[in-house]
Amino acid sequence: MLPGDGARTQRFEAVALPHLSAAYNLARWICRNEADAADIVQEAVMRALQYFDSYHGGDARAWLLQIVRNSAHTWIGKNRVAGRVALDEFESDTAANLEGRWSAANPGPEDPLTTVVAQDESARLRLAIARLPVEQREVLILREFEAMSYRQIAGITGCPIGTVMSRLSRARDQLAEIVRGEQRASS
Repeated sequence: MLPGDGARTQRFEAVALPHLSAAYNLARWICRNEADAADIVQEAVMRALQYFDSYHGGDARAWLLQIVRNSAHTWIGKNRVAGRVALDEFESDTAANLEGRWSAANPGPEDPLTTVVAQDESARLRLAIARLPVEQREVLILREFEAMSYRQIAGITGCPIGTVMSRLSRARDQLAEIVRGEQRASS
């Protein structure tokens, strides 16, 4: 180990580690697979550490999410045909994540029906989001789940703010249409 490497690693850990949950969330929504998301985040953290000397402060979360996003798109380009993943795989991951949320350790509200309905609605919304094109899905996730500003999203995606706003608007419109279509189909 070279002198100063320990301090550099400590600085990196202080900057990057608090944002690993957001990094994983973004990677999972982009690639729609838990195992792949974990691999992508690991790769992104390795890249971030490798190029940490080029980080000169600022929004560490946005910096790391930009690396995660780029890593995810690179990974998809190498590992998937046209960046598509079967929704069946995402649906089974989503169903598995919902199982066990209501247990003796986490009983939820007093009314079990309320819990079941909420889980069903959550699963339907997640599947609807998963059906969005990746460009729309990532801006929706960054804005709605990660509470990033338009400026931060523009920096992460490398798009002008107007493009971010347009993609977000289209994502919301298309998401609403998907949900309405599913509601019509189930009635």
